[in-house]
Amino acid sequence: MNLQLDTNSEIENDHKESFRNDVIAGLKSNPKKLSSKYFYDKIGDHLFQEIMTMPEYYLTTCELDIFKNKTAELTNLIMQGNEPFDLIELGAGDAMKSSYLLKYLVEKKVEFTYMPIDISGNILSILNEKFKKQLPDLKITSLEGEYFEMLKKAASLSSRRKVILFLGSNIGNMNIDEAEKFLTDINQNLTSGDILLIGFDLKKNPHIILNAYNDKSGITAAFNLNLLIRINRELDADFNIGQFQHYQNYDPVSGACRSYLVSLKKQDITIGNDTISFEENELIDMEVSQKFSDEKIKELSEKSGFKTIGEIKDSKKWFVDTVWQVNK
Repeated sequence: MNLQLDTNSEIENDHKESFRNDVIAGLKSNPKKLSSKYFYDKIGDHLFQEIMTMPEYYLTTCELDIFKNKTAELTNLIMQGNEPFDLIELGAGDAMKSSYLLKYLVEKKVEFTYMPIDISGNILSILNEKFKKQLPDLKITSLEGEYFEMLKKAASLSSRRKVILFLGSNIGNMNIDEAEKFLTDINQNLTSGDILLIGFDLKKNPHIILNAYNDKSGITAAFNLNLLIRINRELDADFNIGQFQHYQNYDPVSGACRSYLVSLKKQDITIGNDTISFEENELIDMEVSQKFSDEKIKELSEKSGFKTIGEIKDSKKWFVDTVWQVNK
């Protein structure tokens, strides 16, 4: 018996069961909702790479400005003497921004291990191959799975100080209450002195924000619709993709930029043995991309048990990477 194959099969089945349960629960709720964490299959990964290169999608450029041009400042904020540490990136993706920090740390001969966490095994494989070529001296341990499960695994692998990266304003994919709980949970998975470096997209001209998520080329629409294609493929569903349309809005007061899919007619969808009914013009809530004020960021830090030890904004002051320390 091949124990490794059996274990991988069990993990794959568990992931599929979780995916199915979340999809059914979300589509039977009112209003209907799908979790944005399931956007990232192989096609979703590719589409998101395209989104990040769109001229309208300023977030990548802004945070890249920080990591590319202010790398020494970032390093000064996360370092504590010469103490070795684990650099853990939540939702690492292609690590385009963090690669500048990794390169700088390797060149300075800092003792650390890079631990990218991602739900997409595909993107982690790409990442491993990329760094074998680009940074052969980098110590890397990839962790595929959910954030908190993998944070616990990282803690079991090493007792060194932890520096957590949560970039790209991924925190904005949660409602404010969800973000506060998420950050509190991260705090509780860390120990005194550990650090969280977290990216926040700041409130700005609402036209700039809406254009970033409502591109005329339709890449963002395809990214949202691809989740229905994934559900069809992996969960034996029968969504007619042509009967759903992407819709985007932004509320500059609350800072919430929301993506929806609109059912263009009254229809029934089957997912395995389950039937989901849609009314004409009924919405599926796909994703929120929350924008933040400086005051709200400070409030989140305090409520979740961190203290702010520094922050760096891009040259336009549209985006901030703030560094928090566990305050226990």
